[in-house]
Amino acid sequence: MSNVTVPLEKAWQHSAERAEDEYHHRRITIDPITRLEGHGKIEVFLDDAGEVDRAYLQVPELRGFEKFVQGRPVEEMPQITSRICGVCPMAHHMAATKALDAVYHVVVPAAARKIRELVYTTFMVEDHSLHFYYLGGPDFVLGPDAPAAQRNILGVIEKVGLDRAKEVIRMRRHLRELIALVAGKAIHPVFGVPGGVVKRFTPEMQRLFQAAAEDAVVFATSTLRLFDEAVLDRRDYLDLITSDDYSHRTYYMGVVDEANHVNFYDGQIRVVTTQAVEWKRFSAGDYAGVIAEHVEPWSYAKFCFLKPLGWRGFVDGDETSLYSVAPLARLNAADGMATPLAQQEYRRFFEKLGGKPVHHTLANHWARLIEMLYAAERMRELAADNQLLDPEFRALPTATPTEGVGVVEAPRGTLIHHYQTDQHGIVQRANLIVATQNNAARMAMSVEKAARGLIHRGEVPEGVLNRIEMAFRAYDPCNACATHALPGAMPLMLTVRNREGLVRASLTRSADGHILRSEGR
Repeated sequence: MSNVTVPLEKAWQHSAERAEDEYHHRRITIDPITRLEGHGKIEVFLDDAGEVDRAYLQVPELRGFEKFVQGRPVEEMPQITSRICGVCPMAHHMAATKALDAVYHVVVPAAARKIRELVYTTFMVEDHSLHFYYLGGPDFVLGPDAPAAQRNILGVIEKVGLDRAKEVIRMRRHLRELIALVAGKAIHPVFGVPGGVVKRFTPEMQRLFQAAAEDAVVFATSTLRLFDEAVLDRRDYLDLITSDDYSHRTYYMGVVDEANHVNFYDGQIRVVTTQAVEWKRFSAGDYAGVIAEHVEPWSYAKFCFLKPLGWRGFVDGDETSLYSVAPLARLNAADGMATPLAQQEYRRFFEKLGGKPVHHTLANHWARLIEMLYAAERMRELAADNQLLDPEFRALPTATPTEGVGVVEAPRGTLIHHYQTDQHGIVQRANLIVATQNNAARMAMSVEKAARGLIHRGEVPEGVLNRIEMAFRAYDPCNACATHALPGAMPLMLTVRNREGLVRASLTRSADGHILRSEGR
């Protein structure tokens, strides 16, 4: 990214200039971008030679959860924040519940902790299968250049066969039914409370989870074999994954247990360098000293960076202050997996891709399936633990509420909820650091790098725009989660054009509320 002629910090001004002089340049717009949660668009600007001058991944939606939860009772946060996203409500519910434990200074009983983790690992199996078969997988199972009408779950069903498709649907439905059995609802769970969970785990629940866990291990294993056949056995796909167009050298972040193994529910946050050397290891409550947020006027997603290193811009390599989360980052940040079958796949992953760390963005798809196998194995371990049945499933809070931070590994990466309350438990301030926010800067670079590598001389062959979208799709982004309240007025740019497309007037409102008007030609 060091050869970028216009820094991303100048994107808003650059976009305005391009809009006014559009008849001198070519612009390619992908709007909306597809197979993700939330909304977004990609703007690619070509120079006079038809080469990519700049490309931007823009998130145009704004959701002000951090602002409108102020004044609400903090115990409502697990239900309110689960409404941020319909794909990963359990992640927000769990992070919020853990933050409540800290707010009320309560120690969660062992049974409640294991019930929470069991439900959460069940969710991880289901969600990772969703992304592979419905969102990311079509690019490989059907091919990145397949007709757009076929690059979807229906095309995947035609390719893998009806029996396999039925198994995918059956597995996801069964796991969601189990989540609802314990959590009340699969979409908007209602079981996490400060100090534990709302109801006791029964022997019948345990039996159902044990049977489902065995099925989940078989399902995850067979999905990995499908990935072998569809992707790893094809030289062209491997070349695509390992190409420079889809590679970035950044720091990596993920939650690990005491042995530095991947853990979704609890542990410390570990950050490794571009060479996979541990840079920092910290508890969730210390995140504010490590993570900072940068705001750009051209997107409502905030851009996270490593605070001690300072904001160094949208650059990768050893001088970067950017990091990545999500499955690839978790594998890079950890020393291994905590279950045997997943550990075998972990070793094979790094052996096949040239050693640790792996910087290839598209490798997220393989890493996601390794995590799905780990989640299924961990689900099996937890379902066999009779401590789930202990009658002590909640410790009632007695302390005055103050402040707390909760962290989990969402399917899309590290998720942090931070709440501050008054003595009555009313939210005074909330801060959410979500996975897509953590990945926002790297995703912006990934989209631009793919565009630069794929578009030349103004030629855009069939499939190229989808290949550019693949640069963000590997992160499994949730733009709805990534956008929150910003200080000041909401930035806005309004452009008025005549029927020939020429700009007649423009109106710009900056984040500080300042309004600029200009007349077109």
